[in-house]
Amino acid sequence: MSGLSHSENHMIHRIGWLRAAVLGANDGLVSTASLVVGVAAAGSGRPEILIAGLAGLVAGAMSMAAGEYVSVSSQTDAEQADIARETRELGETPEAELDELTRIYVARGLDDGLARQVAIQLSDKDALGAHSRDELGISETVTAHPIQAALVSAATFAVGAVIPLIIAVLVPAPQITLVVAVTTLVALSVLGGLGASVGGAGVVKGAVRVTLWGALAMAATAGVGMLFGVVA
Repeated sequence: MSGLSHSENHMIHRIGWLRAAVLGANDGLVSTASLVVGVAAAGSGRPEILIAGLAGLVAGAMSMAAGEYVSVSSQTDAEQADIARETRELGETPEAELDELTRIYVARGLDDGLARQVAIQLSDKDALGAHSRDELGISETVTAHPIQAALVSAATFAVGAVIPLIIAVLVPAPQITLVVAVTTLVALSVLGGLGASVGGAGVVKGAVRVTLWGALAMAATAGVGMLFGVVA
């Protein structure tokens, strides 16, 4: 028998904050870079570009936090409502709930006797926990955390948005559009690959997907900027 301990680190354990972090950083980078590129393509000076980019960073971070909080809070409300209903049913009809738990385990492959035994033992220890996990699919691992999701989204959005702003400060004004676009595409490919890798998905597929949509976003805003620059 091996003396080495067996440790597993599944992706589901970090899917909540990972999703918020990847989406936040990606949105911050794409939206702010697109804003900077669009304003620069219109022929604006560095001050105007930086003001627009900084305003986009603040507005975007707050919007991400609010949106994520509302979305995850809705999920939390639904989970709490299900748990409250399950608590009531366990108090009113415990035998029916035990039968329901037994059927769940039978459907998963246990024979009737063993399924009943498992249902009884788990119910004796924590009936609500067993039903929340096996009937409702709610556990501490995957439960929603609105404040955590909101803070992570806002922070990662700001981190992503800072990149094009730093570039806009450092490079000559006539080169802002090109340098921001190229740097953003490189950063998006790294971000997409990293997010896919940490999440257990294909690195190349994740990088290409994020980079492609980032390129389309910047191309669209650059087109708008050039159009209004000509009109003006």
